[in-house]
Parts: sequence; C-alpha cells; structure tokens
Amino acid sequence: MKVKNLYKKAKSLNKTIVFPEAGFSDRTIDAVKIIAKKQIAKPVLVGDESALVLRDKSLINFEILNPKTFQNKEELAKVLYQKRKDKGMTIEEATILAQDPYYFATLLVECGYADGMVAGAENTTANTVRPALQVIKTKKKGGIASSCFLMFGKNKFLKEKPLIIADCGVNTHPNADELCQIASQSVETFLSLGLGEPKVAFLSFSSKGSAQDDSVTVVREAYEKFKKKGVKCDGELQFDSAMVESVAKHKSPDSQIEGDANILIFPDLNSGNICYKAMQYIGGLNAVGPILQGLNKPVNDLSRGCSVEDIVMVTAVTALQANKEDK
Repeated sequence: MKVKNLYKKAKSLNKTIVFPEAGFSDRTIDAVKIIAKKQIAKPVLVGDESALVLRDKSLINFEILNPKTFQNKEELAKVLYQKRKDKGMTIEEATILAQDPYYFATLLVECGYADGMVAGAENTTANTVRPALQVIKTKKKGGIASSCFLMFGKNKFLKEKPLIIADCGVNTHPNADELCQIASQSVETFLSLGLGEPKVAFLSFSSKGSAQDDSVTVVREAYEKFKKKGVKCDGELQFDSAMVESVAKHKSPDSQIEGDANILIFPDLNSGNICYKAMQYIGGLNAVGPILQGLNKPVNDLSRGCSVEDIVMVTAVTALQANKEDK
C-alpha cells in the first residue's frame, strides 16, 4: 500500500480536522505543519492563540480556537447539556466541561465546525473516547463503538498488502453480536480507505471445528450472523488458515477467502492488542490507529507512543472517514 495514495485522496476532500492537544503537544504541532503543507486537511488547533504563536510564530497562519473565548461557546455548552441532562448534568456543569479541550473539540465536530477530530498523543484512550461516546454517540442505537488498526509495510509475507485488524483497543470480551458489529464496522473502514475488496476472517485457535471451547462458539456464531451480509468471509479460522493459501487448502478448503484475508476479527481485546504490537515491532509493519469505528462522526485516537508521521496518517484516515459519513 502506498501511503501517498491515502494523502492524495484526503487532499482532494479538503476536510477540516480539529486537534485538541495542540496547546500542549509538540508532536501535534509538528504534525499539523506537515498536514497543512501537504494540504491533507485543514487543521484547527485548540489552545490559547497568544501562547501558541509565542511558542511558534508560524502558527499565526493557522486557525486557533480557545474554548474560553470561542464566540459560540454557549451553543456548545447547550448541546452538551442536551446530550447529558438525562444523566444529571446541569447547564452550569456543561458550560465548564465544554471548555475542556477534548470535549470542546468533540463538540466542534458534533456541531459541524469540524469534520473530524484527532487526539490521544498525550492522553489515554478512555479520555479521548469518552467525550465522543457521550456527544457524538454510536450510529446504531444500543450499538457499540470499536477500534481497528491499519497495518501495512514492506513485508515478505504480505508483499505490501494492507490489513485491517480489530478490535485492538476498545471491547475486551465481545459477544457474537458485538463481533459481528465490529466486522461490519471494519468493512466500512476498509471501504472508506479505498483498499479494495474486503475479505473478512473471524479468528480463533480453532479452524472449522478442530477444537471446542466457549470462546470458539462465540466466534462461530459471529461468523454465522455476519455471512448473511454478502461480504466474502469465513470463520472460525486460525491465523494461518486465514492468511496462508497453502494452509487454507488443507484446513478450510471450501473457504471464500482462500487464505487471502485482509480484515482480521479477533475474538477478544487480549489477542487483538497483542497481535498488532507483535506485527508492528517484530513483523516490522506500520500500525496506524487505533481508528475508532461505529460513531456518527469520525473521532480518532492515537497511541501515546505515536510518531509525528502517525498523527499525519491518522488525520488522512479521519478525512476519508468523514467523506464516507457525508455520503
């Protein structure tokens, strides 16, 4: 997969992406300069304009919004209040919370001042995701949000084939219905990035009944639910059955994906998180994410160990997700 293709697609969309950590993250500042220079998106920085420009004079050319002085801050507070009043939030509490950079940026997305948000370089996934779940919420009532990683790189095994793997950051022990939702959301992400035809594998330590366990049953049930959607898929499959054609011929000879899966659905967060880090650090692949899925509008998390380039890439992904939502 060529990264420049993602950047080119994002550039053509001219989306506005907000960065709530600009006021206290050097990596974010370095990233938004690249984003602006390459025209991947239009960055909006959250912070004190005077302090940011004093820190870096080049930022005078950027749009900087201060939660305390934003001209429509009352509108944002009212939106937050309406979203949370059933949970006991008062308008006074909403007014204060709307000045938090993460809530402020999330509200900008919800109210249409920005198309998406990128954060997480300086905070935990929980603190990044919580405002999104409370304000933007999930597409499906009673549904879940999930996360995936885009994995790619010059790897002898993959030969530059990109992968989407999920869930690696949000749902600890998904049931069959939740696994099915995660798979559907991952297909949406795959298509929004223009990665080709999705081929989904529901992973397990068992291939086609080779072992029996409650966890295997959940994976089988998820596959049975998902296969009705008409997307090429198979399950339950071991990793090699999903990814290696020669193994698939022996372990799953009737498989639709024939050992060529490009979307891997893990049975739980333990396996997904461990595998993506192993792919990244031992397999030498690039890991872009966690990319949040299932929300009404795109808000994306970052690993606190992310590089400047990671922030740039997640911004491009966010722009492409926003374009998908517009459609």
